[in-house]
Amino acid sequence: MKKTFSMLKTVYYYLKSSYHIWKVRRLQEDDLVYTTKTNVQIGVYPGRKPESPYDFIVKFREPGKRERTPAHVHLIVEMYVKYAHNPSLTLQLKEHILKMFTQIKPVNSFPPSLQFFRPEHIEPFKDLDKVGEFTVEFLLVVTELMAIQEKTNYPEGSLTESLYKDFGVKDRFSVIQKAVLKRLR
Repeated sequence: MKKTFSMLKTVYYYLKSSYHIWKVRRLQEDDLVYTTKTNVQIGVYPGRKPESPYDFIVKFREPGKRERTPAHVHLIVEMYVKYAHNPSLTLQLKEHILKMFTQIKPVNSFPPSLQFFRPEHIEPFKDLDKVGEFTVEFLLVVTELMAIQEKTNYPEGSLTESLYKDFGVKDRFSVIQKAVLKRLR
C-alpha cells in the first residue's frame, strides 16, 4: 500500500512538473507576436497584475543576444537619436505614432495581436534606420504593443502616449526624465 501511494505521488509530481515545463516552453515559442526584417523577435508573456487579467509583458530578442524588456526610456532616447539625424522625418514618425494611439483598443484575450501596424508603414521612414540601435519597424511594433498593454491595464491613461506628445515640444531632458522616473516606480 505504501509503495503504491509513493509511486502515485511520484507520477503526480512528474506530470505536474512536465505540465509546467510544457507551459513555459509553449509561452516562449507560441507567443511570438512579430519578427522584424532584421530577425528581432518581439513577443509577449502573461503579466502579473491581478486587477488586469489580460496584462502582458513585452520582450524582444535580437539574433545572438539575450531576451530584453523594452522600456519607455529606450523608445524616447531612440527617437531623439533619430531626431538628431532627420528632425522633420522624425516628427512625421511621431505624428504617425500618435495616430496609432487613437486606434488602439484594450484587449480581452491573450496573446494580443497588432491592431494598427502594417509593414508598409515602415517605408516612408526608412531613412531613420541609418542611425540608432532600433529600426523604425521595431519602434512601431514595440510602441504599439506597449500602448495596447497600457490601454488594457490603464484605460484612462497612457504614459507612452504622453511621452510622444511631449516629444519635440518639451525639452528632451524633461521627456527623458519622465520616461526614466516611470521605470523606477
